[in-house]
Amino acid sequence: MNISTPLAVVVLAAGQGTRMKSARAKVLHELAGRPLLGHVLAAVAPLGPARTVVVVGHQADAVRAVAAGPGLSFALQAEQRGTGDAVRVARDAALRDFEGDVLILYGDVPLLETATLRGLLDAHHATSAVLSLLVTAVEDPTGYGRIVRDTAGGLLRIVEQKDADAPTRALREVNPGIYCIDAAFLAAALDRLQPNNAQGELYLTDVVAQAVASGRPVTSQPVAPDEVVGVNSRADLAALEAVVRGRTVARHLAAGVSFLDPATAHIDAEVEIGADTIVGPWVQLRGRTRIGRDCRLHGNVFIADSEIADGTEIKPFVVISESRIAASCTLGPFAQLRPGADLGRGVHVGNFVEIKKSILGEGTKANHLAYLGDATIGSAVNIGAGTITSNYDGFAKPRTVIGDRVQIGSDSQLVAPVTVGDDAYVATGTTLRHDVEPGALAFNPKPDQRRAGWVEAFRQRRRVP
Repeated sequence: MNISTPLAVVVLAAGQGTRMKSARAKVLHELAGRPLLGHVLAAVAPLGPARTVVVVGHQADAVRAVAAGPGLSFALQAEQRGTGDAVRVARDAALRDFEGDVLILYGDVPLLETATLRGLLDAHHATSAVLSLLVTAVEDPTGYGRIVRDTAGGLLRIVEQKDADAPTRALREVNPGIYCIDAAFLAAALDRLQPNNAQGELYLTDVVAQAVASGRPVTSQPVAPDEVVGVNSRADLAALEAVVRGRTVARHLAAGVSFLDPATAHIDAEVEIGADTIVGPWVQLRGRTRIGRDCRLHGNVFIADSEIADGTEIKPFVVISESRIAASCTLGPFAQLRPGADLGRGVHVGNFVEIKKSILGEGTKANHLAYLGDATIGSAVNIGAGTITSNYDGFAKPRTVIGDRVQIGSDSQLVAPVTVGDDAYVATGTTLRHDVEPGALAFNPKPDQRRAGWVEAFRQRRRVP
């Protein structure tokens, strides 16, 4: 790639995508946890473009929101009048003074790889082409523009499906719609476009014919069909989801991560996993999750937008969302960490424990049947089975604060706001409504009571004559 030639990128993302049968614009639909448009922008970012213009139209504000980032600008195509019109809108909005090459892509072609785009740019510069494009051959070319060549194999033009005659429709070499074009030539060619076609639109493909007619070099680069497949329906989206999942697992395998059942792993595109981590069957890692080194994720684990540090073991049926777990923790089975859970090093969270907006200090244990919400809990604390922080009074959610080395007995309720000092004990079955000073024992007097012979008398009363 000739890095001395400035590069601008135009991504066409204005369409509605009616075949998706959705209230959302097509490019907003997610693939591997990232909008379709996001995949395209991620592929072009390493090219270091001087400008990136996203052409928006349908649900423009929502598309702007998911694509926003440094160096991005937007051009509004208020009325969809074809691909040529969309690029002309981008030129008028952001590229009038641009000198260099313009790379044009679609926002619904998410599998395109950076290496392929680099190859297109390299060929464009090596041949001093005025226009270069990707081409591919498919078994069923329905819907694609056909590549028409001369007898020597030179590219003549592109004919859209609705404008093609029978011999042209039989051609299997097609145009995926990915171009690199000299900016000055493109600007002039756009002004010469006419809607002389079956759809009455301005076709970007007509620029190719203009380039050929100019006598300047035009080059085409082959690309694998699977890489330039577009998303037009829910079925397409589901098929590509499987492809991306396979690619993602393969990438992590190559980086030193083990998968016990790769076919069942659902790993989003932006997830990071450290080497020597073992991922069990039916594990879902979503969003911007970061998993450290040498972790063990047993089966049926769901983690979203969370950080898991080195050496942590997560047992089956654990759900974690927007939380942070330090190194060497043990979680589960059947535990839930809701947003705001922050666990220190070596924390143990066991079966049927739920944690929300709570900090647990180093070495603290909550091994059974507890709810810890809106709490700050110190180090080396033991939370007994059945403990609840009663953190909602009908209007607000005050906090519970527990110091270091505290023992909370089973079946205790801590009614917030309440503070338990360091080294205190809370006896089993205590309902705590007042602060406890350090080193104290807190309990509710509940003397045992017995009635001798009560069982036999009860049974006699219940016995049917």
